[in-house]
Amino acid sequence: MTVPFTHMLFLAILLFVMGAACAMTRKSLFMILIGVEVMLNAAGIAFVAAAMRWTDMNGQIMALFVMTAAAAEIAVALALIVCIQRRTGSTNADRFNLLKG
Repeated sequence: MTVPFTHMLFLAILLFVMGAACAMTRKSLFMILIGVEVMLNAAGIAFVAAAMRWTDMNGQIMALFVMTAAAAEIAVALALIVCIQRRTGSTNADRFNLLKG
């Protein structure tokens, strides 16, 4: 049994919109990071759906690259969040206006 292309694409779009909404509306850096991760997972699902639709392995290879980039991004972002939390005592994104002039 194969899942139709439109269903997989709809799932990817839905996940991307949910991740974008989470990243834009939340104030905690952890929740923003989770939203970005959901958006990257949605991109991976879209690549796999395209690979299945056109019977080409390039989409699955791109999905592996997306997963690799997501793993690297989560490691760097968590290290930055821990450093910021130690320095300021908070992970609230509204408190970080250090780049303002």
